[in-house]
Amino acid sequence: MEIYPIKFRPIFKQRIWGGRAVSAVFGKTTPPGVKIGESWELADLPEDKSVIVNGPLAGQDIASAIDKLGPAITGKSDYTPPLGLLIKILDASDVLSVQVHPDARTCLRMGKGDPKTECWYIIDAKPGACIYKGLKGGTTKEQFAAAIADGTCAELIEKIAVKIGECHYLPSGTVHAIGAGLLIAEIQQPSDTTYRVFDWNRVGDDGKPRQLHIDEALESIHFDPSFDDLSVKSVGRLVDTEYFKVDKGHMLKGDEILVSAGIMKVIVVLSGCGKIESQTAKTVEFTKGDTVLLPAEYEGVVLFEEDCQYLTVTI
Repeated sequence: MEIYPIKFRPIFKQRIWGGRAVSAVFGKTTPPGVKIGESWELADLPEDKSVIVNGPLAGQDIASAIDKLGPAITGKSDYTPPLGLLIKILDASDVLSVQVHPDARTCLRMGKGDPKTECWYIIDAKPGACIYKGLKGGTTKEQFAAAIADGTCAELIEKIAVKIGECHYLPSGTVHAIGAGLLIAEIQQPSDTTYRVFDWNRVGDDGKPRQLHIDEALESIHFDPSFDDLSVKSVGRLVDTEYFKVDKGHMLKGDEILVSAGIMKVIVVLSGCGKIESQTAKTVEFTKGDTVLLPAEYEGVVLFEEDCQYLTVTI
């Protein structure tokens, strides 16, 4: 079978804090009248696997494709599923809950959950938009537990104004929340384990408060984050971890770049459009909002038909 750039059908997630930006900004066909908070662009979780929409593999999910073609896609002879990435577009029309994701040691200690380190690239931000990231210096577990109980825990988390083009790194164990008015590309480990500690006293569509996971969260939060990297970058190599690497690219109309074989790459197109060509596979077009997987054995050229900003993710 020919090796070619692979595109996927997004998986839309309704969220109480979501909006319509995924459709308005990127032209994705979302269900009408529904608040879409997350568009899963590449996923290989047990209940959510991205389905391929182009080429000979169309209709198969990413796990089946890798099972069939193996190292031709991943570039790894010792690959163990699942694919080590979950890529989303988040539309935070309202503020998200205060939450934390566990690290591997915490998952092992508690006997449940999957670790989740992530990063947020700010695609768009309304004036005054902010995020909450990391505890204020000196905050103890006891202090934070008491603040959860009296509804003031957000006061103990660093509130950070954000700008378009920034990438915020959040290692597992970092307590955080996304503020209202943000459109974000999220790259993370393949995990959906989230422990909420506070949800701004709001209720769900059923009129009841959403479930909290206070005990698990308190076990997961890094209360001594002195060794955690909470860096913010906006150019070049944005994130460099053992789990994934993220690079930012900006090409002008008429530019082109060669794609060499050797390592699987995932391109998240933030703006612009173009096409990917080779001598052995059909041309694949891309536009803003697309996520394209370039298999490890693929060789070709990317031609930019408009000015284009994009993220390149590798594992």
